[in-house]
Amino acid sequence: MRQRLTIILTIVVIIGVLALISSLAYVKKEKLPDYEIAPNRSTYHSGPTGVRALHDFLNESGYRVIRWKETPQKLLTDSGKLVKTFVIVGQVQVRFTDAEHKALSRWVAGGGHLVLIDRNPEQDHDTAGPGSWIITTKRTEFPSFDVNPADVNQMTERVLAFKPVQPTVLTRNVQSVQPSRFASRLNIHMVSSASERSSTTEENNSLTGLETTGSPAPVVHLLDDKGALLIDFEYGMGRVSMLTDPYMVSNGGINLKDNLQLAVNLLTAADGLIAFDEYHQGKGLTQNSIAGYFAGTPVLLLAGQAGLVVLLLLWTKGRRFGRPLPLPQVDRRSSLEYVASMAELQQRARAFDLAIENIYTRTRRVLARHAGVDYNSSRTEIASGIAARGTIDAQKLETLMRRCEDVINGQPCSWRESIDLVRRLREVERDLGLRMRAREEKQAAENI
Repeated sequence: MRQRLTIILTIVVIIGVLALISSLAYVKKEKLPDYEIAPNRSTYHSGPTGVRALHDFLNESGYRVIRWKETPQKLLTDSGKLVKTFVIVGQVQVRFTDAEHKALSRWVAGGGHLVLIDRNPEQDHDTAGPGSWIITTKRTEFPSFDVNPADVNQMTERVLAFKPVQPTVLTRNVQSVQPSRFASRLNIHMVSSASERSSTTEENNSLTGLETTGSPAPVVHLLDDKGALLIDFEYGMGRVSMLTDPYMVSNGGINLKDNLQLAVNLLTAADGLIAFDEYHQGKGLTQNSIAGYFAGTPVLLLAGQAGLVVLLLLWTKGRRFGRPLPLPQVDRRSSLEYVASMAELQQRARAFDLAIENIYTRTRRVLARHAGVDYNSSRTEIASGIAARGTIDAQKLETLMRRCEDVINGQPCSWRESIDLVRRLREVERDLGLRMRAREEKQAAENI
């Protein structure tokens, strides 16, 4: 137990030293500033380029809103049927695959509302056919690294507020909105022939991967001389809304003018659950949420060091650091149990001669030692030596020894006679004090 306690204390000390070293060596990473050229449009991000303020406002205002962390294919399952509005904000970190485009198109065509807020929506080369509406984007200005997204003056320099073109559901209670100077514009025109479609899509590809063949013309809600800022159009039984400036819904610009009201109108146009796409922002369920939660802290390093210590202990536990030693053989039986077992076996087998032999052999050895003669000496010599040193009759002792040897050599003996012989041998030991002396020596040896 003392050795185990030493090992446990050693492990605790080692882990404590490792924890101390990790804490001293840990350097907290500085929080990198947001850049408009490389924004983070996640609803988890509280910086000026994030969308956390809009998400939290909707949630606290009683709207049903979630963070969608699965692929768009899940929108076609039973759980996806609850989602009525699917929101994609800004430049995604994980690109859409063809299968995800098709799944999203099916979901919108089935009655969903897709809200796409981006300055350069993802494009598809083979969506529009003759009679389709072609929607193209036009970038007016690109952000640089020296632009601070938290500085309203830099973001809205020389940009006038937009007023709604017409009263619609999306512009309800909106007097004016303030986009950034990096907002792109949308141009809409109809392709009447396949040749015109081919020449057009080589330069400007249709947006979102959605076919608009035979659909009514898109509705323009915000417009200036450079193009449209906000449009929406029908797609199957659903609808697609496109806003070309994520700054208007980001943490840095949501509080300007009526940007918040426009965002609320845009996301709540279809009653039901609102899902922000976090899967393509790099927050999918495939990532290790526990590791992500402790990222940037010394917890992961401490866990790795503790695991290393455990592996080291397991490895050393199975290693031999010295010569092999045999396992100790512990006799689990007590002496009394052994004696009782042997007595019962001899009684059942009526082996009285064996019982007398076990006792007489020891008694003869003790008598020979007491008489001062050799063990192989005759009975007469042993009896004479005993008689010379005590009060025991030599003839009676010799007769007793002869009878015991006769029984051992095969002469018949009843159980009563065997008991009588054993009793007489014990009396000789008692009279000579041999049995008592042996017991005292044994007790003295046990007490040492």
